[in-house]
Amino acid sequence: MFKKILIANRGEISCRVTRSAHRLGVRTVAVYSDADATAMHVERADEAVRLGPAPSRESYLCVDKIIAAAKATGAEAIHPGYGFLSENAGFAQACRDAGLVFIGPSPDAITAMGSKSGAKTLMEKAGVPLIPGYHGDEQNDAFLLEKALEMGFPVLLKASAGGGGKGMRAVHHESEFTEALHGAQREAMNAFGDQRMLIEKLLLEPRHVEVQVLADRHGNAVYVFDRDCSIQRRHQKVVEEAPAPGLSAELRTAMGEAAVRAAKAISYEGAGTLEFLVDKNGQFYFMEMNTRLQVEHPVSELISGLDLVEWQLRVASGEPLGFDQGDLRVKGHAIEVRLYAEDPDSGFLPSTGTLRHFDMPAGEGVRVDTGYRTGDSVSVYYDPMMAKVIAWGETRDIAAQRLADALRKTRIAGVKHNTGFLVKVLSHPAFLAAGLSTHFIEEHHADLLSPSENDKTALLLLGAVYTLQTPHPAANSNDHCSPWSRLQGFRIAQHDESLIRISLQGETHEVALTPSRTHYEYAIGEHRGECALTLKEGLACLIRDSHLTSFHVVSTGNRLDVFAHGEHAELGFVTHTHESSSASDGRHYNAPMNGRIVSVNVSKGDAVKEGDTLLVMEAMKMEHRIRAHGNGVIATIDIVAGDLVSEGQVLVELESGATPE
Repeated sequence: MFKKILIANRGEISCRVTRSAHRLGVRTVAVYSDADATAMHVERADEAVRLGPAPSRESYLCVDKIIAAAKATGAEAIHPGYGFLSENAGFAQACRDAGLVFIGPSPDAITAMGSKSGAKTLMEKAGVPLIPGYHGDEQNDAFLLEKALEMGFPVLLKASAGGGGKGMRAVHHESEFTEALHGAQREAMNAFGDQRMLIEKLLLEPRHVEVQVLADRHGNAVYVFDRDCSIQRRHQKVVEEAPAPGLSAELRTAMGEAAVRAAKAISYEGAGTLEFLVDKNGQFYFMEMNTRLQVEHPVSELISGLDLVEWQLRVASGEPLGFDQGDLRVKGHAIEVRLYAEDPDSGFLPSTGTLRHFDMPAGEGVRVDTGYRTGDSVSVYYDPMMAKVIAWGETRDIAAQRLADALRKTRIAGVKHNTGFLVKVLSHPAFLAAGLSTHFIEEHHADLLSPSENDKTALLLLGAVYTLQTPHPAANSNDHCSPWSRLQGFRIAQHDESLIRISLQGETHEVALTPSRTHYEYAIGEHRGECALTLKEGLACLIRDSHLTSFHVVSTGNRLDVFAHGEHAELGFVTHTHESSSASDGRHYNAPMNGRIVSVNVSKGDAVKEGDTLLVMEAMKMEHRIRAHGNGVIATIDIVAGDLVSEGQVLVELESGATPE
């Protein structure tokens, strides 16, 4: 076994490899870009080497820098993780040339499966079923159209050199073919530098089922069962589970044996995955082979009891597999979801920012693989996946229930994320009935992207009552308009009504609260009723009109982060409508929240009077005016219109005691 390895990757997969390596007594070397200097994967490793600036092409994709880091630290082998250089035959060869072990297959095996068309030719010879199609070298437009007509529409155009949905087009009619072909070719050239295409018969309502294989250099190979990865969005997997539900024993065996034949056909070593499409009639077809560890490998680990990373290390160090196919048994069921920093309500656009809270509950039967913690930043430079959450159960129903429950208890703030969306997928009747296909999300789009379970009225009441029952920094301010500065004293013959302004989803709402002995009477627009709130150690229980709802809450300054059902809501305590009192003292004026400067009304040396508008900033879709609280002269102002500012950032400084003429 190796004494030290370098992990040529980042984030959760680097942490994952380190965990198994340390359990075997193997020391690890992490690599990092400037954006990842304080990342979890760097801290978990025994050593770390800087590669360069944040962009991948200047850091994680620099073969020479990675090889040099391994040599400098005395690493004997390099684990590529997945993504980046994991399926780069040139990198695998460079490791060999430098006297290092590449923890993965040979360069020849990577090359053999790197071309989709070449791989199909190999698989055809190995007796692995193929989808009817064309994967030859002739690329003339008319010839390709002729081949499409021979197999019959609909067909699928795919980039021969690519993956991840790039250069892929579904074509349903002959009239669409030429335009779709040229579009796919352009996209393939931009993504892979190769515009060659292959054509396949488009299967309607297929399932995406894959088989995990392990092979050593001594000619031994086994399959570690199958996984269903049908639930996808834009050809990217969202939910994966093992074993694939609803398959016959005969089909499972046939796919497993085909996967082993494929691995042996290219003298494969290590962990790899054969991906198949399964039609409604139970016929399976080879799609591609991933010559690396897969993102979804944990579900195979949980049902087999094997540590696939451990066996990658053992195989790469020359050990034979210590078991054969008959020794492996399926135990229970496992489901994994990919938790992304993205906004489902805005077309799943990636989201970036600093994680104010990142609490991922793991417990019995629940595993979390992540490379993030509270305080870390989700950057624009890398994939937005923050974590993989995996649940195991004796049955599929138990695994799904455990996973959905863990996601409901997840608390993430600072970026948008898809946790609530994942809960809806796992709870959907079609998913629970194993009605799986690659069109699952499109078919159930309305249900999966329905409004949040968190009722807006309940959130507003929570924020309003919270402000009255919890001490707030604004209580000591001199702002006579602030509800926190008003003393709610004794009144003869009537209760005092409080009017609280709460911002939610970019809008400001007014909540009227009138206290009684045991509750509050509330009014929000046309809504009237009674409510009460109990608070204990971050748990808020709101009783509204005899209905109880529980939330987890975290208060920071003039913001309340609220978590429930895997969803997050941010409530702002607004002291003025469209205005903000932001001075932390008599001289410094700070940004009340993250936002953008719309206009700057003063310059250094200007004299200002109490009430003058110093600047206007936009945040949460509202404009906020920063006003002077007294007379003075502008001492410092280093911002201009258009600047993005962070909460708490000093915007303006006044010379205290100065009086304008």
